[in-house]
Amino acid sequence: MKSNMTIQPRLWSVCMLAFCTLGSALAQNKAIDFKKGMPFSEGYVAGNTLYVAGQQGPYSQGKVTGTDITLQTTNAIAAIEKVVKKAGFQMTDITSVIVYVTDLNDVPKMNDVYKKLMPDPKPARATVQVAGLIGGAKIEISAIAVK
Repeated sequence: MKSNMTIQPRLWSVCMLAFCTLGSALAQNKAIDFKKGMPFSEGYVAGNTLYVAGQQGPYSQGKVTGTDITLQTTNAIAAIEKVVKKAGFQMTDITSVIVYVTDLNDVPKMNDVYKKLMPDPKPARATVQVAGLIGGAKIEISAIAVK
């Protein structure tokens, strides 16, 4: 006959495994700021990970034309922060960022704003030059956050 000292740790391990599995099964994926008829969501939570769609930096009337890279970068990061917070994450949860720019000459000014607004430690990042962005934007930023 086995003693209770042997059975209890095994029972505890089985219960913890069941609890963790149930927690994973109950974790729901959810779209953040999906608007019916649109081809994408602003963000998507899958388990403990948030995927933030590319965010541009329009001014208050929703246009990016006529705005410089500094303002567009400021507004793009603010848009990311809005999605991050709405999903229940924090900016410090961001682990990876991709920055798309149309002009590599804008990168130094973009970096100045990025360094001020993105919390330390900075997430892993790629910066890519693209031929063009929707609406004539100079920059678009996407992000991944993990809790």
